[in-house]
Amino acid sequence: MRKKRWHSVAFLVVLLSSWRAALGWGAPADPDMSGDEATCRVLAKLPNLTILSAELVGPTDTGPQYCYLRGIISPAIHFHVQLPLPRNWNGRFLKWGDGGKDGDLDFADHRVAQGYAVANSNMGHDNGAEPGASFAHNNRQAEIDFGYRAVHLTANAAKTVIKAYYGRDPQYSYFEGCSAGGREGLMEAQRFPYDFDGIVAGAPVNFYTARSVTSVWFLQKLYSDNFAGNLAFDRDGDGVPESLTKLNMLREAVLAKCDARDGIVDGVIDDPVVCDFKPEVDLAGKTCRGDVNADDCFTELQLKTIKDIYRGSYDSKGNPIFKGYALGSEFSWTQNIIPYAGNKLYPALTGLSGDHLNYLFYEKDPGVVPPDRTDLAHVPDKKTNPPEWAWWEFNIDDFTAGKGKFMASIIDATDPNLTRFLIRKGGKLILYHGWGDTQPHPEPTLDYYKDVVKTTFHGDVNAARERSRLFMIPGMGHCRGGPGPNDWDKLAPLVEWVEKGKAPNYVVAVHRAEDGKGKVDNERKVCAYPQKTVYTGPGGDQNNPANWLEKNFTCK
Repeated sequence: MRKKRWHSVAFLVVLLSSWRAALGWGAPADPDMSGDEATCRVLAKLPNLTILSAELVGPTDTGPQYCYLRGIISPAIHFHVQLPLPRNWNGRFLKWGDGGKDGDLDFADHRVAQGYAVANSNMGHDNGAEPGASFAHNNRQAEIDFGYRAVHLTANAAKTVIKAYYGRDPQYSYFEGCSAGGREGLMEAQRFPYDFDGIVAGAPVNFYTARSVTSVWFLQKLYSDNFAGNLAFDRDGDGVPESLTKLNMLREAVLAKCDARDGIVDGVIDDPVVCDFKPEVDLAGKTCRGDVNADDCFTELQLKTIKDIYRGSYDSKGNPIFKGYALGSEFSWTQNIIPYAGNKLYPALTGLSGDHLNYLFYEKDPGVVPPDRTDLAHVPDKKTNPPEWAWWEFNIDDFTAGKGKFMASIIDATDPNLTRFLIRKGGKLILYHGWGDTQPHPEPTLDYYKDVVKTTFHGDVNAARERSRLFMIPGMGHCRGGPGPNDWDKLAPLVEWVEKGKAPNYVVAVHRAEDGKGKVDNERKVCAYPQKTVYTGPGGDQNNPANWLEKNFTCK
């Protein structure tokens, strides 16, 4: 078998060399250039793609030597492909997903080390020049590239490169992504169903418009009136809230109410949907006397903020827009939504959504972002060219009035009809989302999957499970992290399913001590919807972490 591989490589080098001669590419600049290097560098002269460079890189601590190619797709999509040497290629192509607003080239060295040919793009812009969502300012082409064009065309280009380099098409093509990458995966399944054989879409921001509107709506409640509704408290009176006593009180109350419902007390709520926590009831004994704000109690406004965060956004008439965060997600609120001294009053959503509505919500952009997104006292200057516009000016009724529909048609990936991908193409889809996620909200992912079952499979859950599986991960934050088991190989179960027909009834997730870098201290099965994970280990000792092992959990 090894001998045949080397014969194939030798043949390919000869073939590429003949291309060079036929096309007048000339001899290698270095007469001592190895066959691997020559085979890689000749890709720079591909006649049907704009290639900027092709060269060998590595080996490194994270993987072996490979051929690295960079190219551009007009007008502004920069892409790269990491190509294992021919003798190391496993015959598979992987499109690696993106995060945030992207604007850079992401590497997947670990997948290259496993033998995958991997491609990624900047999604049509460079965040070093146009940070955040500013790339979309009055730039429809950039919006379309970001919405769906970049991933599809990068996949096309990568397959062309792969065929030229290895002399054959990939046997299987996969997509793996989380967050923005999760949205990209679902967009591919909806718009370009024949690009991939299998898709892993984690924590998808597919309801991009409603989610961004809701994030801003949350921020308006937390920042306004000098942080009156915020869950951090200003102990020293310097104007900057630093104490998280209220948030800790809330989290303890939620866990006390619902942690044990799954039969184990482990600091994680397995199924937040059935948790019956009600802030006005379960925090009733912790309200501030005379409704005067203090460190260890909740005002009426703060209780309303808590209710709204769990409930989700709604317009001035009470019409619901988007579901809120799950009970048990409070561990990640300080990172993402609570402005306090620890994040310099700049939680992640202020960065991620604080400019989204400027450039990616309205068909015509209302203006550029003010210099400080946390200074609500600033009056945006409407006389400048371009004018300023700030997230605190947003009116939630603009959503229900349909003012975001045009942009939603470009960037949202909410179509539940996956007939072309799952049935005609015979593709496989794995969806996953952490219940503790406070960036894209988790419950809408569950709702989306239910819509896929209804629309694509006429309500037949068993038929849907033959083609698609959903994993809702208790205690996991955004794509990773959190108090629950949250680490597993996302791609391996998909490959097993596509190539061997073995559908994943569960994944084995682990939690690692020391912020995910230490040894495993919690391990269990996470079952595919609608099944749930049930502890079936030694009776009476279910709360002992020593028993939190895969073998002690069953899908039912």
